[in-house]
Amino acid sequence: MRLLKTVPAALALSGLSAVAALAQEASVAPAPQTVPDAAAAVAETMDKGDVAWMLVSTVLVLFMILPGLGLFYGGLVRAKNMLSVLMQCVTITAVVMIIYVVYGYSFAFGGSTSAFWGGTGKLFLAGIGPDTLSATFTDGVMIPELVFIAFQMTFACITPALIVGAFAERIKFSAVVLFTVLWVTIVYFPIAHMVWDANGLIFTGAHAGGVAALDFAGGTVVHINAGIAALVGAILVGKRTGLGRDMMAPHSMTLTMVGASILWVGWFGFNAGSNLEANGGAALAMINTFTATAGATVAWIVIEAMARGKASMLGAASGIIAGLVAVTPAAGIVGPIGGIVLGAIASAACYFFVAVVKPKAGYDDSLDVFGIHGIGGIVGAIGTGIFASTSLGGIGYADGVTMGGQVYSQIVAVLITIVYCGVVSAILYKIVDAVVGLRPSVEAEREGLDLTSHGEAAYHSS
Repeated sequence: MRLLKTVPAALALSGLSAVAALAQEASVAPAPQTVPDAAAAVAETMDKGDVAWMLVSTVLVLFMILPGLGLFYGGLVRAKNMLSVLMQCVTITAVVMIIYVVYGYSFAFGGSTSAFWGGTGKLFLAGIGPDTLSATFTDGVMIPELVFIAFQMTFACITPALIVGAFAERIKFSAVVLFTVLWVTIVYFPIAHMVWDANGLIFTGAHAGGVAALDFAGGTVVHINAGIAALVGAILVGKRTGLGRDMMAPHSMTLTMVGASILWVGWFGFNAGSNLEANGGAALAMINTFTATAGATVAWIVIEAMARGKASMLGAASGIIAGLVAVTPAAGIVGPIGGIVLGAIASAACYFFVAVVKPKAGYDDSLDVFGIHGIGGIVGAIGTGIFASTSLGGIGYADGVTMGGQVYSQIVAVLITIVYCGVVSAILYKIVDAVVGLRPSVEAEREGLDLTSHGEAAYHSS
C-alpha cells in the first residue's frame, strides 16, 4: 500500500492519452508535434480493468467477513453461542464502516506528514468524489479514491472481527461494540498509517535505519494486530465458565469447513487486490495465496497425524487459515515455491502454540486467534524478509538492502506492532470493563449468549 494522491479527473483523459485514443479511433498515429511534453501528458491514467478488479476484490474481502468468518467462528463454538458470534461479526462490520467514512480513512490516509497518523484532512471524506483519483503502485496509473477507500474499509472491518474469537462465548455484546470503536480508533488506524501511508514510520523505514518493512496485504496491520489484541483480551476477560469440565467441542465442523473455504476464496481479494492493479503483481499474489495455503494445510495435517495419530478436519481448517495468514504480508513479494515453504513453517509454529504453548500457559484463547493469526502473522512478516530474496524465488530487495537489513526491518516492525497494540489494547479492555463490564453473569454464560444477549436461538428441536 502507499499514500494516495488525488488529481483532477480530467487529467486521466488529457494529453497523449486522449490523442492516442482519438488516433486509434481514426486508425492513424498521433503526430509527435501535437504532444511536445509526452511524459507530462501521460502522467495520470485510469484503467477500467484495474478499477473492475478492485471493485471485485473489495466485495471478496467483505465476503470473507460475512459470511466467511462468521461461519468459521460460529461452527467452532457451542450451539448455544452460535448466533452471538454471527451477531458480533455483523455489528462490527457495520459499525466500522460508519467509523471509517466519518474519520477512520482520514486518520489512516488523510494526507498528514506525521509518521504516526493521517490527520483530519479527510474527515467525512472531505474533498473526495467520484472523479477523485488515487495512485496505485505504478507511476501514473490511477483508480478512483472511493474504490481504495471501500477496499481499505473492509480491512478495517475484518481486523476487530478476528479478535472476538479469543473470548467467544463469554463477552458482553455491549463490550464488543465499545471495544471495537475504541480499538480501531486508537490502535488500528495508527498502525495502518505507519505501515501503509507514504509518510508512515514503518513505510518510510524510519524505524529501521531507512529500510522500509514489507507488508503486502496486512501481516502487521491485520493479523499481528488482531492476534495480540486477542491474547490480551483472552487473559483479561478470563476463562470460559466450565472450561476443563464441560464439553466445549465445536458444534458444527461442517460450518467451520464452509467458513474456512469462503475465507480462502475471499482471501484472493485480500491479497491479490492489495496489488491495486490487475497485472503480474496480482497474479503473483494470487498463486502464492494458493501455494502457501496448500503448504500450510498439508503441513498441519502431517504434523497432527504424527502427533495425535489422526488428522482432523479442525486441523485442516486451522492449516488453511495459518497459511493464508502467513502469506498475507508476502503475497506479492515471494515466489510460489517460497510460499509453500513459508506456509509450512508458519503452520508448524501455529500448531506448536495451539497444541503445546496454550495448554501450558493456561490462557483461554477460545478459537486460537493468537495461536494462528498472531503467530502466523509474526512468522509471515519475518519470513517475508527472507523469502523476498531472488535466490529463493522472490522479487528481491530495494537497492542497497541486504537480507539481513530487510529481516531486521521486519522484526522491528513486528515488535512495534506487538508493543503498541498490546499496551493500548490492555488499557482499552480496562476502560470497557469499567464502563459496561466485559463479562455477562455466570448464569447468562451457562444458558448461552444467543438467548441471554439476543433473545433467539440458532437451532430449535422439532
